[in-house]
Amino acid sequence: MPTTETAMQIKLASIFVEDQEKARDFYTRVLGFRVQADIPMGEFHWLTVSSPEGVDGMELVLEPMSFPPARTYQQALYAAGIPATAFISRDIAAEYERLKAAGVVFRGEPKTAGNITAVSFEDTCGNLINLVQVD
Repeated sequence: MPTTETAMQIKLASIFVEDQEKARDFYTRVLGFRVQADIPMGEFHWLTVSSPEGVDGMELVLEPMSFPPARTYQQALYAAGIPATAFISRDIAAEYERLKAAGVVFRGEPKTAGNITAVSFEDTCGNLINLVQVD
């Protein structure tokens, strides 16, 4: 019988961005993430960021919008109000106020449902991001 254990690890997650430089600015200056990799690849870059408070080795790839179906997919998610990904916070109220003061556009205020509190915000690059606190 095959084992259910794996030696694989999740180290990268990607989101599509309209402009990598704009994304770099938002994710580092506004959110406080750090650039982990910035490797030129033709007209684009292999650009990753990570959270100083996050899991060691986990990186978010700020993927360039170079494939037309990716743009369609991103726009459909955004129009439907579906977040591209979620970030976890230990103190969503404080994070909401910090980001709001920095000019981040939120889609409402944090709301509690069961054991989570969540609110979505715009990343200025065509995505909605869900900010979540698990209680």
